[in-house]
Amino acid sequence: MAEEKKTVKLPHSVILENRKSLTATGVSNVDSFDEQAIVAYTDLGELTIKGKGLNISRLNIETGELNVTGDISSLNYAESQASGGIFSRLFR
Repeated sequence: MAEEKKTVKLPHSVILENRKSLTATGVSNVDSFDEQAIVAYTDLGELTIKGKGLNISRLNIETGELNVTGDISSLNYAESQASGGIFSRLFR
């Protein structure tokens, strides 16, 4: 009998302090990052953080914690996509 892998949904929250420090919980993965944008996945959708001089100061996928510092200008959510792959990334 095959063992089913259960996924536990992590509680999600975002705390932004003075547009300089962001703490997010419930992060399941970080897709890409540079000094202008960070793309993270949560159970509630894809979270894109944009700004200048962005730096991931802490990332723990096991606990779902993400800490970002820099000049944060925007946060944007997109619906999570169940199916994906290389072609869905290429044609965003």
